[in-house]
Amino acid sequence: MIKFHKAIATVIGLGYAPIAPGTFGTIGAVIFLYLVYFFGISLSSAVLIGIIIISALVGIWSTDQVIPEWGDDPSKVVIDEFVGYLVTMLFVPIQPKYILVAFILFRFFDILKPLGIRYLDKNIKGGTGVMLDDVLAGIYACGCLHLIIRFVPSF
Repeated sequence: MIKFHKAIATVIGLGYAPIAPGTFGTIGAVIFLYLVYFFGISLSSAVLIGIIIISALVGIWSTDQVIPEWGDDPSKVVIDEFVGYLVTMLFVPIQPKYILVAFILFRFFDILKPLGIRYLDKNIKGGTGVMLDDVLAGIYACGCLHLIIRFVPSF
C-alpha cells in the first residue's frame, strides 16, 4: 500500500525529479489540462472542483502515510502543487494562454509564499499543512489570473 501512497504523493513519480520537484509536480497538472484542451474534453468547473477535492483528500492521506519515512513536508511530495495549480485554473477557460499564465502565477506564489502562505507552510503540520499552503497559493494565483483576464484588453 505504501507504493500507492508514494505514487500519489509524487504524482506518479514527478516528485523524484532531481531539481525543482515542485515545478515538475505543477507541470503534471499543466499536462493534464493541456490534454483536456487538446482532446476537446469538456471540463466544467463543477467537475474540476470535484477533481480538486478528491485529489486534495487523497493527497493529504497519502502524504500522511509517507511522512514517517520521508519527514515533514518532503520535497518529493508534489501532489500539493498539482492541486494548487488546478485551484489556479478554477472558472478559467482551458486554453493554452491561460494554462501558461496560470503556471507562472502559481509558481510565483508557491515559491515566494507571501500573504499568509508561509504561515500555513510553517505552522500546520502533516498532510493537511503540506496541502493548504499550495491551495492558498492557488487561490491567490487564481484571483490574479481573473484580474488579468478581466482588465488586460488583448488577453
